[in-house]
Amino acid sequence: MRHLNSGYKLGRKPAHRRALLRNLVTSLVLEERIETTVPKAKAIRPWAERMITLGKRGDVHARRQAASYLQSPAAVGKLFDTLSARFGDRAGGYTRIIKTGFRRGDNAELALIEYLGSEALQQQKKERRAERAEKRATAARQAAEEQAKQEAAAPAEEKETKA
Repeated sequence: MRHLNSGYKLGRKPAHRRALLRNLVTSLVLEERIETTVPKAKAIRPWAERMITLGKRGDVHARRQAASYLQSPAAVGKLFDTLSARFGDRAGGYTRIIKTGFRRGDNAELALIEYLGSEALQQQKKERRAERAEKRATAARQAAEEQAKQEAAAPAEEKETKA
């Protein structure tokens, strides 16, 4: 019986499990949405919520605690600057787990875990991607037109040199 043995072991030894969870939480803070397996998503949820709570506290000790868990200073900065401000009036439940299907190779059940309110961020990323694609398409069109003009001018020059 597993009395008083809470948490997910994830088939790893404790040091490997801790490293995995730290990496996943850091990625979640930086990206605000990651895709992973359902057990891993459920395992990192308490840590992700705890990080937001530390960010809402906002004092030096909370910042040091978050820095001791998160893998990068950029993640700590984002946590205390943007994420904690977004959840300032919310009393908990900062994350959402959405099951997305099964992985093709091993049929593992996959899920998205995201911070609430990351939809706006995802929309901004899509808009930026669309803008970049439009710029590339415009540049390609202009290059093709330029090349067509050069090719049209080239045969006229050849005729002049032959005559």
